[in-house]
Amino acid sequence: MKLVFISKSDKKAAWRDSLQAQLPDLEFLIWPDEISDADKASIDYALVWRPPTGVLKTFPNLKAILSLGAGVDGVLVDPELPTHIPVCRLVDRCLTQGMTEYVLYHVIRQHRRFGDYEKMTAAGEWDVFTQEDARRRGVGILGLGELGRDAAEKLVALDYDVASWSRSPKDVAGVTSFHGADGLDGFLARTQILICLLPLTDETQGIINAEHLAKLPKGAYVINCARGAHVVDDDLLAALDSGHIAGATLDVFNEEPLPKDHAYWTHPKVIMTPHAASLTVPHSAAEYVAENIRLIEAGETPMNIVDLTTGY
Repeated sequence: MKLVFISKSDKKAAWRDSLQAQLPDLEFLIWPDEISDADKASIDYALVWRPPTGVLKTFPNLKAILSLGAGVDGVLVDPELPTHIPVCRLVDRCLTQGMTEYVLYHVIRQHRRFGDYEKMTAAGEWDVFTQEDARRRGVGILGLGELGRDAAEKLVALDYDVASWSRSPKDVAGVTSFHGADGLDGFLARTQILICLLPLTDETQGIINAEHLAKLPKGAYVINCARGAHVVDDDLLAALDSGHIAGATLDVFNEEPLPKDHAYWTHPKVIMTPHAASLTVPHSAAEYVAENIRLIEAGETPMNIVDLTTGY
């Protein structure tokens, strides 16, 4: 078996070692340095993160395209993507755990006003805020896939009042579920801390916009760790400046790296991280990738095939 690895950001050596430990017969080739034209017809699998446009179609005998991340928008955006080849999302224990840790940290930080305590400490002030009941804190999660579901379950375990919104009906114990266009307004109206974990599609692009921000309660907080294009930047900045939105934690941006002159850098109500909410850990994720390859080699259906019509 031969696999081509296409990524500018992931750790090539770690992935090679981890996958070959799982699949000793796998030939692991890094694009473009280790790929010749003669190799292309013999490549069985492509393990990718944001491959350049048109590259995947040059491998005519692929059995599957395997994503290095939970999101696949960077694959599906290719207008020359060979649509007869299954695209598989990465679902991994460490990736899910990392995202849930990020979400919980920022929800708790906002709920318990730890940011305000940090400011008081820096100013040499001593005061104590009223501690609010988590059961009265409406936390809303946009998107209830693998990442959203795990975050929701952990927030429920901490006794938060959790709701979710998704395209189609989904149920998680202890979570108030909303779905479809008709359910969005009701979801927003009861959400004091909004978390975006949606896949990026034509339907979800720009979902955090002026109209929807205005439907959140005054003083709501926004956490986006999905994709930058879910947010209309000017609309969020206006809502922050008006005071309707109390603050935002942003891990993803419309342009990455974020331009140095962007208003987010200096905005006092914005916390930023550099698309680092949860990173793929090769030794863990390789177990999942290897299992998908084993399934395909055994003639079985791989896990987490993307529906190209919905984008997830």
